Amino acid sequence: MGGGGGGGVMKDLRSKEELDRVIRGGDSVILHFFAGWCEASKQMDQVFALLCTDFPLAHFFRVDAEELPELSEAYSVSAVPYFVFCKVDTEFSHRIEDPSFLSQDGKTVDTLEGANPSSLANKVAELSGSINHADSAAPVNLGIAAGPAVLETVKEQAKGNDSSQTDKPSLNERLQQLVDSHPVFLFMKGSPEQPKCKFSRKVVEILKDVVVEFGSFDILTDDEVREGMKKFSNWPTFPQLYCKGEFIGGCDITVAMHESGELKEVFKDHEILSHSNGAKTASGLSSALISRLESLINLSPVMLFMKGKPEEPKCGFSGKVVEILHQEKVEFESFDILTDDEVRQGLKVFSNWLSYPQLYIKGKLIGGSDIVLEMQKSGELKRVLTEEGILPKEPLEDRLRSLISSSEAMLFMKGSPDNPRCGFSRKVVDALREVGVTFGHFDILTDDDVRQGLKTFSNWPTYPQLYYKGEFIGGSDIVLEMQKSGELKSALSE
Repeated sequence: MGGGGGGGVMKDLRSKEELDRVIRGGDSVILHFFAGWCEASKQMDQVFALLCTDFPLAHFFRVDAEELPELSEAYSVSAVPYFVFCKVDTEFSHRIEDPSFLSQDGKTVDTLEGANPSSLANKVAELSGSINHADSAAPVNLGIAAGPAVLETVKEQAKGNDSSQTDKPSLNERLQQLVDSHPVFLFMKGSPEQPKCKFSRKVVEILKDVVVEFGSFDILTDDEVREGMKKFSNWPTFPQLYCKGEFIGGCDITVAMHESGELKEVFKDHEILSHSNGAKTASGLSSALISRLESLINLSPVMLFMKGKPEEPKCGFSGKVVEILHQEKVEFESFDILTDDEVRQGLKVFSNWLSYPQLYIKGKLIGGSDIVLEMQKSGELKRVLTEEGILPKEPLEDRLRSLISSSEAMLFMKGSPDNPRCGFSRKVVDALREVGVTFGHFDILTDDDVRQGLKTFSNWPTYPQLYYKGEFIGGSDIVLEMQKSGELKSALSE
């Protein structure tokens, strides 16, 4: 038997223990994860507050996503506003010890990401038993799900959008427009410059390898497009690659076609490659020089075009890349561009990279000294070298130790310091910058092995995680507390 519900009162959740007590009672629970800086959270707060009066038998909790990172991590909250709908059978309630049990036994009934008042009202009604979902295949009507106060709030929020909805193309029309916007188009997680999953990264690498221009769309930014493309393509996963409006496939198919040479043939058949090849010819590079540059680039699995020789670099940037390759224990060949002006000038055009040094791995341009240094600090360089078979794959624990020791102060975070992907990571970055600490970082969203392995290694279940001189300092709460007390700067300068 339930505990009587929340009585129509919205509460701020203060701790995991408080949630545990309510869950054990067996009542319906709705959690609103919010952030004070998010305008959409503030708007949805109004709807949430009114819904709790319409459904007094359910418990309505506001959860500050940045103040309770343990709960945010448990429910995989990556953006706000975010709603979790829970309903636990009383026969199981005595077994609840932590929120992760909910997802294990299917007791998290539903979730909702983003500011959608109608969907929120409908899901609350379904959870609270007001709607018999089996009686209708259509979504619950907002007028049934919510009382007049909620309806009025929703109408006020929708006023600014009404006129634009009239002229808005249908979802299928919008998807078709995206597909047709470029001869080659990729629906992916993240951007070509910053892929958010290894499968998207792999397809981006392939498209760059065959030198084809392409458009892209980050499906993580638009759930309507993300779900719509699954039906549009009849393909359940991402990335999805299109050529001249025709669906090619996902990562596995693209990789197989690339390895067999079929992908390049498809692009040639559709005259996709002609522009790139023509661009090289128009640049003034002779076919003989192009052939020579390609031979030099592929002279060794790791090839460095530099000023001087590894034992005697002629500029600091070249010397830095040589030092990094030695630190990573990588065997490489080099070419002194000061000895051959034709190669020096030609490679700038061929690679579309105007400075030296230039580092290539397996025929692919990695970048110059700044990029190589950044990749080493983040662990990305070692990952690429390992994936390409140049370095042996090291045990995960050894890799974690190497990452931790790669910088005196090392932050494992979501995103990068310039583009944090969660509020907790942003706060720690701000704290470190405020006290003037130079630090390395690793984006745990790019590598699931590191993300899961470090939790065990550090015995700490959430991110970010800060290390100093190989020692674990703590997560966001500890770092911010040290900042307030003045301990952070002194602890990171010992």
